[in-house]
Amino acid sequence: MPDCTRSAPSTTAPPWQASLGLRFEDDAGTTRLTGREHRGPLRVQKALYPEGARTCHVIVVHPPGGVVGGDRLELDVDLGAATRVLATSPGATKWYRANGKHGEQASRQRVRLRVGPGAALEWLPQETIFYDDADVVLEHEVELAADARYIGSEILCFGRRAAGETFRSGQVRQHTRIRQGGRLVWWEQGTVGPGLAAGDVMRSPLGLAGHSVCATLVAVGKPLPAALLHALREADPTLGLSQVKNVFVARHLGDDSEAARACLLRVWQTLRPHLLDTPARVPRIWNT
Repeated sequence: MPDCTRSAPSTTAPPWQASLGLRFEDDAGTTRLTGREHRGPLRVQKALYPEGARTCHVIVVHPPGGVVGGDRLELDVDLGAATRVLATSPGATKWYRANGKHGEQASRQRVRLRVGPGAALEWLPQETIFYDDADVVLEHEVELAADARYIGSEILCFGRRAAGETFRSGQVRQHTRIRQGGRLVWWEQGTVGPGLAAGDVMRSPLGLAGHSVCATLVAVGKPLPAALLHALREADPTLGLSQVKNVFVARHLGDDSEAARACLLRVWQTLRPHLLDTPARVPRIWNT
């Protein structure tokens, strides 16, 4: 979940192998960052408390900024009982084209999140941009205690619209799994890319339907009341909303990352007070 840019990524430099492990514990009502281990260029600089001691904000930084073929990023986040954490990134993550060097074509990211009893995690990175010809594997695993709460979002941009680039080749493979109390409550996997053997997911009405930006927010916790769901649909008819028991999902398709971000922001601002009993205060880093 990084920012900065690796200018003119080299096709000869060795790939990055980076990992970050974070541990949070409750200290008499204050969520403290008690464990921080990193290898390679992936880190958190400090714990922030813009909302007070109960909720800890962390900004995950990947100094090289861009990710090239063969790079591997691993993030492990462990929340102890009764903690509250909001994790985000300083800017867009950029996945460059695969270079085919070092015997590894794909770049990979694996995120493992564990949320203890009575704890709450908001995993809200800023947008992800896939350059044309990128080959990317994204794995996202969430383990929740039976009464833990979770809000996670992603904004995926295929090609650089501002530069006039489309996603004409390459592929993005995703695997997302959420368990609560040991029970699987959400499982999603798929491969997105133009001209794949299984069909052109970029253009299919069952895929991106010709759009270049897709955004998803998944929340696990107490179900939204019907009135709140109706208000969200009335406020933004472009949203696709669904709820199965205690899992809520919001989806947006479009061609503008700023519009997608604004769309998910409205959902988060409505959802957070209900799910976490906390006002939705926008992190300052999102406005820089």
